Amino acid sequence: MRAVTVLATGPLALVQDLGRPGNAHLGVPPSGALDQPSLRLANRLVGNPEGAAGVECVLGGLRLRASASCTVAVTGPAAPVSVDGRDAGSHTPVHLRAGQEVAVGTPLSGLRVYLAVSGGLAVPEQLGSRSTDVLSGIGPAPLRAGDVLPLGPVTGPPVGADVVAPLSAGDRLTVPVLLGPRDDWFTDPAAQLAAAEWSVSPESNRVGLRLLGPALTRAPDLVGRELPSEGVVTGAVQVPASGRPVVFLADHPTTGGYPVVGVVPPDRLPALAQARPGVRVRLQAYSAS
Repeated sequence: MRAVTVLATGPLALVQDLGRPGNAHLGVPPSGALDQPSLRLANRLVGNPEGAAGVECVLGGLRLRASASCTVAVTGPAAPVSVDGRDAGSHTPVHLRAGQEVAVGTPLSGLRVYLAVSGGLAVPEQLGSRSTDVLSGIGPAPLRAGDVLPLGPVTGPPVGADVVAPLSAGDRLTVPVLLGPRDDWFTDPAAQLAAAEWSVSPESNRVGLRLLGPALTRAPDLVGRELPSEGVVTGAVQVPASGRPVVFLADHPTTGGYPVVGVVPPDRLPALAQARPGVRVRLQAYSAS
């Protein structure tokens, strides 16, 4: 059987593909890779369809052994990659013979790296996806040393490139936020967002990016009011009782009872997925009109 065996996982390693969108009516979040462009790139480099399942690894520390010949690629921020202790490099296809081990070190910046294997990880699907959902527990459990991950059939040759630039994750981010649907719960929300700078909390995870810093002020007539639970989307900026925003990521709940001041556009979420604790964040409000 073509497979890889997990020898070490680092702080957290999860199986992820492009998720299971369209199940909010069942109370199931979309899940999937938080930095989808990086997973798509890794899959292209090894000859897989972009949606094949790979490994999302927080701060490196992943080590796998191949049971058969295969090709791997590591993407996201630049990270040390070695095969049997010899440097192999990230953002390029790397061939493994049966019995060889690939190791991924700590990325130089950013938070999450992605490893794809030719054929993709063929763990069982749940609701049409192989993604791990840390909120509901749907999908495979977080990886542990000793896990054996079967591989699917190879569908295409590895795709090389002269240069693939690694993701550059800085220590400051400015993120656009489309105001609404509950921006009227706050006093001049655009001005409040423009004046504030937050830092990423160590308590952030795949459910939400928690921000530390100034509290947003509610409109005087809404102080102490409660909001009935209502649907929320990925990227929603929810403001709990503390007043400090939480940006919902892929494993977010499908409903929430705190006002949502705005929504981060989907194409800006991968940058937030790579934000380490302490990264400074500004939210720049705009309206659809």
